[in-house]
Amino acid sequence: MQTSQVQLLANSFSKIEVREVRKFLSSPFFNTRHDLAQLFDCFAEQKTATKQDLWQYLYHGQAYDDQKLRLLMSYLHRLLEQYLSLKEAMSNDLTNHLHLAVAYRKRGMTAAFERTQYALEKAINEQPLRDAHFYYTNYHLTWEKYHTAIAQNPAVELPLKDLASFIDLFYLSSRLRMICFSLAQQSVYQAGAQDFMANEVVALAESERWASEPSVAVFLHCYRLLKHPEEEAHFQRFKLSLLQVSQLFSVEEIRELNTFAINYCIRRLNDGQGSYLRELLDLYKMGLAAGHFIINGELSRFTYHNIVGAGLRSGDLDWVSFFIHEYKSLLERSYRETSFSFNLARLEFARQRYDAVLELLQKANYRDPLLNLAAKTLLLKTWYELGEYDLLQSHLDAMRNYIHRKRVIGYHRTNYLNIVRYADKLLNINWNSRKEVEALKSEMEKEEVLTEKEWLLGQILF
Repeated sequence: MQTSQVQLLANSFSKIEVREVRKFLSSPFFNTRHDLAQLFDCFAEQKTATKQDLWQYLYHGQAYDDQKLRLLMSYLHRLLEQYLSLKEAMSNDLTNHLHLAVAYRKRGMTAAFERTQYALEKAINEQPLRDAHFYYTNYHLTWEKYHTAIAQNPAVELPLKDLASFIDLFYLSSRLRMICFSLAQQSVYQAGAQDFMANEVVALAESERWASEPSVAVFLHCYRLLKHPEEEAHFQRFKLSLLQVSQLFSVEEIRELNTFAINYCIRRLNDGQGSYLRELLDLYKMGLAAGHFIINGELSRFTYHNIVGAGLRSGDLDWVSFFIHEYKSLLERSYRETSFSFNLARLEFARQRYDAVLELLQKANYRDPLLNLAAKTLLLKTWYELGEYDLLQSHLDAMRNYIHRKRVIGYHRTNYLNIVRYADKLLNINWNSRKEVEALKSEMEKEEVLTEKEWLLGQILF
């Protein structure tokens, strides 16, 4: 059967979360139906259970009733979503204390409110973050204090200055973040949502009142970097600002800011600015040291590939070897071995250990089409470096067929077909004809979509 939404959700839980959900479903405050807990147990024990499997687990011997089962799955799905919502809400102590303060204020329990208020104010000021959420929490707490005070004294003055300051900083920080995302998207896709208020927001943020606030300043530097990528000074100011505020923002926001800087460096490298290779690798190393690339205990295979690529281009092969082995265990389990073997093969190619490359590539099973194509490209280069031209010709024909058969689309299809085409031309060119060789070189240099351009041009020697 097609995997249901509730089954997908249940399968996404870690072992710790499975134990938490079982406790959640055992609480009569949330659930009074024993069969819902049993249904979840079935999902936890049988990752690919069919509807018939579920029915037999719950009602062994009874006639199958699809409507009854679907209703039960729907009830469980609703409860599992409630668990996720509560888990997310409970993950932020400041928000929890704020909600408690609101509850006490609504019940008219002034003493309890004031006790919670003081504890929350202390917690807000002692924690290091000074991001948009910090100002949002302060804004709401100030409102709650005002509502409590006005209930006792209707003439109490509205703390307008504090409220305005908090909400303005929350607004500016949040809006500048959105503007940066919009510009980043436009730089990649040459399209995207136009932020028609961007100029007004930036002008307000640049005013003397706000420009020096850390939560505003770092996004202003990021905005200038994305808006005027040709001006290198903006990158240096943004990088310095990023170092200065790294403890003031959540891991998620620092990861975003780091990604903006990394993508900028990649763009400059693609424009031929080789000096940005060291900047790129430094950003990756900083992010790794701070744990910014680790999400839910895992390192994305795409980040893993990109970091290896930057390290190989820099020539720091010893560090690349360390990274490949050190971070292997953090890769997603289903991609761990293939990502490890492929990147180890890339390292061995850089070391000119071509026999090791062949061994690593031939024993791995690359099911992901794009990773498969990347591995085939590495094998292409290896056959060429070994002078195995007959094997290479057969490989090129098979690679071309693979691209057409897999219906790889867009940029990737164009790129890999270009790689095959130019490798084929290298095999069949008349090297004694300088005119023919120069024409091929010129054609390669003008090609806009060709990730292996540097290697291909490197094979043309006069």
